[in-house]
Amino acid sequence: MKLATFDAGAGAQLGVVTGQTIVPLNAAAPGLPGEMTALIAAWPQVEGEVRRVAQAGAGALPLDGVRLKAPIRRPGKIMAIGLNYADHIAESGLGTPEHQVWFCKVSSAANGPYDAIQVPRVSQALDYEAELVAVVGAGGRHIGRAEAPAAVFGYCCGNDATERAWQHRTPQWVVGKSFDTHAPFGPWITTADEVADPHALEIRCQVNGETRQHSNTRHLVFDLWAQIEHLSQAMTLEPGDLIFTGTPGGIGAAMKPMRFLKDGDRVRVEIEGLGALDNPCQAEP
Repeated sequence: MKLATFDAGAGAQLGVVTGQTIVPLNAAAPGLPGEMTALIAAWPQVEGEVRRVAQAGAGALPLDGVRLKAPIRRPGKIMAIGLNYADHIAESGLGTPEHQVWFCKVSSAANGPYDAIQVPRVSQALDYEAELVAVVGAGGRHIGRAEAPAAVFGYCCGNDATERAWQHRTPQWVVGKSFDTHAPFGPWITTADEVADPHALEIRCQVNGETRQHSNTRHLVFDLWAQIEHLSQAMTLEPGDLIFTGTPGGIGAAMKPMRFLKDGDRVRVEIEGLGALDNPCQAEP
């Protein structure tokens, strides 16, 4: 099932994407939560009703006639792992990390699948990073590797957009990773039951139609289950939290000469079976 947050002209609402249409949930079943995080938290109780509404298809709208928004407006946590594909580690000139390297992107960086990524006023070193994003469902604390798959609600495409000059000013990456609009994800959440193996998905990034990144999630250094096991030792993973799982090689900062994003560029991130992001880049107003 593909769950989305969309706007058909009357404000954000939830829907189920079926082919080229989207079925509004809340009009057909007003008792369902009207926000994605609440829907995820209540999923064990409401899944049957959501599937019933989706199958009935009442009030279905053409997908190209609505605006898809970030599936979760303000995720509680956006955690992202660095240096997690061998080719990206090599192009960064660093060694394979012994321990997982984590940082956060603040929730105000969240952005929609087709909305503009701002090129900041303060620097012109904006880069792209195509990533598989896992959306936490049941979550919890001290989740073992065997239990990790059950902690995931679903999957999205993500772009860990990064302001490189600010990222490398200090050893701590949070600010350089957290500019407004620099965490596009979506275009919807594909529920975990529809993804046979998150470690066998083609992932690619194109800038203005030119392929810059192309890999497969089987090349993760620390796979998703290891990531969940590690993170949950430190923090409680909660419904709607996002985990950006790492980017493959091909970033603009590693090209010779470096090729950063500029006003007017367009970045497409596509992951097998999960859809695609297609974000224009615009100078910060």
